[in-house]
Amino acid sequence: MYHAFRIIILLFTVFNMAWFKKEKSTIPKKVKVPEGLWVKCDSCREIVYRKEVEKNLKVCPKCNYHFRITAKERISLLVDEGSFREVGENLISQDPLNFKDQIPYKERLKEYRKKADIKEAVIAGEAIIGGYPVMLVVFDFSFMGGSMGSVVGEKFTMAAEIAFNEGLPLILVTSSGGARMQEGILSLMQMAKTSAAIARFQKGVMPYISILSDPTFGGVTASVAMLGDIIIAEPKSLIGFAGPRVIEQTIKQQLPEDFQRAEFLLQHGMIDTVVNRKELKQTIVKLLSVITGDVRAKP
Repeated sequence: MYHAFRIIILLFTVFNMAWFKKEKSTIPKKVKVPEGLWVKCDSCREIVYRKEVEKNLKVCPKCNYHFRITAKERISLLVDEGSFREVGENLISQDPLNFKDQIPYKERLKEYRKKADIKEAVIAGEAIIGGYPVMLVVFDFSFMGGSMGSVVGEKFTMAAEIAFNEGLPLILVTSSGGARMQEGILSLMQMAKTSAAIARFQKGVMPYISILSDPTFGGVTASVAMLGDIIIAEPKSLIGFAGPRVIEQTIKQQLPEDFQRAEFLLQHGMIDTVVNRKELKQTIVKLLSVITGDVRAKP
């Protein structure tokens, strides 16, 4: 009887061990993929290999959407190697209104200088493009949304004056959300200041070429961006003054699906042409050759 009882206990233990024994999972372990290898297109929403996008000048290979690029990347893309000489590089914004929202304006400026690795929302300088000497001004959206404050207006005005005095074509590349609210009326005054600088420049014989990239809005659109002798835009760029939601709420009507896109503006005569990023430098060179003649820089 005792031996039979031991056998029963042994069988019960073995049965329970088999019952509670965890089976090895047949689900394969997740492979860790390093961050930053893929990027999601803001237009077609496809996941694209980052290196493929960068190789394609930061243009989506699936839908031709043009990703935003920094001012330094834009300059490298457009100018002849080693020809760019910056002007007004030491100008930096102050805080005339002692403005504070979530953090003081002075602290916000410090953060963006460190984050964007530039001192202001525009970089301006003399350069050579395809052999032609020019004055180039480029907005950088990564610095406070490319907003136009006092220093941005001053740097553009300085560039326009130098271009007028030296007889250089003036080329602007915009990417901006508009005026800089932290500088209040002083920021809005830059619209008149830069527009006056353009009016003076256009009394000369050299062209003012405005290139609009995504996005170009607000006070920048209402001043420097749309005053070009020739206005070029990159494909699918958002360009306007107020946002579509504000406009719909104001006029109580639904806007077209492609409203404020570069192609829509081209159809309605607001810009002259839409040019792919790969063809932008070549297009500028062709325009300069037609307008200015063969006045290339001496080698």
